Amino acid sequence: MLLYILFVVGFVLLIKGADILVSGSSAIAKRYGLSDMVVGLTIVSFGTSLPELIINIMSSLQGQTELAIGNVFGSNVANLLFILGITALICPLPIKRNTILTEIPFSLIATLLVGFLANAALIDNRIELYISRTDGVILLFFFVLFMAYIYNIARTNKDEILPEEETEEMSLVKASTYIALGVAGLFLGGKWVVDGAVFIAQSLGLSESFIGLTVVAIGTSLPELVTSAMAAYRRNIDIAVGNVVGSNIFNLLWILGISALISPLPFDVVSNYDIAMMILASTLLIITMPIGKKNTIDRWNGVLFLLVYVGYIVFLVQRG
Repeated sequence: MLLYILFVVGFVLLIKGADILVSGSSAIAKRYGLSDMVVGLTIVSFGTSLPELIINIMSSLQGQTELAIGNVFGSNVANLLFILGITALICPLPIKRNTILTEIPFSLIATLLVGFLANAALIDNRIELYISRTDGVILLFFFVLFMAYIYNIARTNKDEILPEEETEEMSLVKASTYIALGVAGLFLGGKWVVDGAVFIAQSLGLSESFIGLTVVAIGTSLPELVTSAMAAYRRNIDIAVGNVVGSNIFNLLWILGISALISPLPFDVVSNYDIAMMILASTLLIITMPIGKKNTIDRWNGVLFLLVYVGYIVFLVQRG
């Protein structure tokens, strides 16, 4: 019973920990003169991906590799279909040309790269599939390229991303305390969620992959949901969309890369269905925008995304 309670409390700590860590980091960044663009593209995206990072590090250290891979894949599908779907219902999302031509395709390329690396052993006729430490280095290399792109955008684009009311003025001591508490919350929350997820999977006869793709994935995507929903409500479309796309790239390149460096990740061929779902979700996002109002995720797109996500969850339940 205690593990179930800690499982729920762990999610609360993950979400709140990420929230206060972003607040503290943003305050320090602004104190030292960093632009809102840099803060938005780095701290906010990284902060909302921290629960996935902590879960995966804990899972890798404890040898729960199915949970690590399932968490990333499930979170990315949830980001594209569930979170963007709900966000579009709140407010139609006009997408900037740069996002359409660069960031969304980069996210799709990252998905294809992970799929290729995970299945590369098939070229050598090896039965065992895994994401090796070398693959982790490759993923991190592409992550560095993405960060270089962000730096270039931040240097050339002077538009502000974060509204002034979202960046609270706080003292250096308070900001540092927020960061320390956020890290502690993420660490404890991550450990309790992993322990609880493994226990639930074992007690119900479910695979760690299934728990990672559903319960853990949706739970760790809550920071992205809250951030994007609030941004859409305040009509700050850049954050609403950029947060989702950026978080997906962070998940695939940074988090999987770090996880693979800690411990090679055995890859079940069944997970290729989940990679296919990520590709489908990205493709769906690209092909639906020209329909209706040009380069806009309308409310009907949001309904479509949510229906596809429900279908995916039903598929996972049937797969077990």
